[in-house]
Amino acid sequence: MGLLLDAEDTAVTRETAEALARTGTQAAVRLLALAVVRADDSRADWMWTGVHDAREGPEGVPDVVAACGQLARDGEEAVRRGAAEISAWAAGTSR
Repeated sequence: MGLLLDAEDTAVTRETAEALARTGTQAAVRLLALAVVRADDSRADWMWTGVHDAREGPEGVPDVVAACGQLARDGEEAVRRGAAEISAWAAGTSR
């Protein structure tokens, strides 16, 4: 979480978001979702860039949208909100 919300270095935010999106596990996307709801607009933009870069990369990534779908039923409301935001990013309907 500290790397995603790093106040000193936006490159760390972007790279961490990209790495988590490339992992694509429910745990990785859950961490990213929690950070999204805590982030200011600048950090959220860099997280969006990381997710976008992971999805557009030549190697392809696991389906982040599927992990977000699973997280839509998470017991924590912040996770559900963050997952909805990431899902919109991945669908190209946000940011």
